[in-house]
Amino acid sequence: MNRRIQILALSIVVAGALLLGGCNKKVAKAIPPSPPPPPAAPTAALSASPDTISQGQSTQLTWQTTNADLINIEGLGTVGASGSRAVSPTSSITYTLMAKGPGGTQDASARVTVNPVRAMESTPTPSEADLFAKNVRDVYFDFDKYAIRPDETPIAQSDAAFLAQHPDIKVLIAGHCDDRGSEEYNLALGASRANSVKQALEQDGVSSAQIETISYGKEKPFCTQDDDQCWQENRRDHINAQN
Repeated sequence: MNRRIQILALSIVVAGALLLGGCNKKVAKAIPPSPPPPPAAPTAALSASPDTISQGQSTQLTWQTTNADLINIEGLGTVGASGSRAVSPTSSITYTLMAKGPGGTQDASARVTVNPVRAMESTPTPSEADLFAKNVRDVYFDFDKYAIRPDETPIAQSDAAFLAQHPDIKVLIAGHCDDRGSEEYNLALGASRANSVKQALEQDGVSSAQIETISYGKEKPFCTQDDDQCWQENRRDHINAQN
């Protein structure tokens, strides 16, 4: 009987020890998983090369973005994540790029200055009268002569070249003399001078239908001084365009 009691008591002691040991054992705590990192913010860059142009010229827009799934350039619409495009604005403009992504929105801009093209001032087309005055010159003679002087030959040739190119222009060749000699003599000399230039023009291609001649002798002088310089001014064939 005592033996059984001792065994029962020992069992109770062992069981209590085991129970106390189990209660004192620490249980490991569960660690929650780390939250995911926030999405990266978009980046955006936009440039124009060149950034200053004249009207009618073009420039190259170039852009680069990251972390964006929607990219839009004002005036161009939706574009890819990176690229370039030629544009030809007619006036100064600022292009704005907007990049959107899970991490937010980022903007970039590029300014293009467009300089207006100055309108070229139109040069009025000269009239035939203006061209005639510029290209046709008088032919001068030596005293008491009606042959064209060697130094005056290029002038007569230049007159002929212009008149041959303008067959609608009719001319009157007026022979003039200085005031030495009789009126009759100078009228005849003036006529000979006018005919000399007429023949020279015709030889260089001017139609005879374009040319009339007249002699004023010493009646209509260009200079009234009584000296060699003035006399030379009056010894000429004056060529007028006919209306």
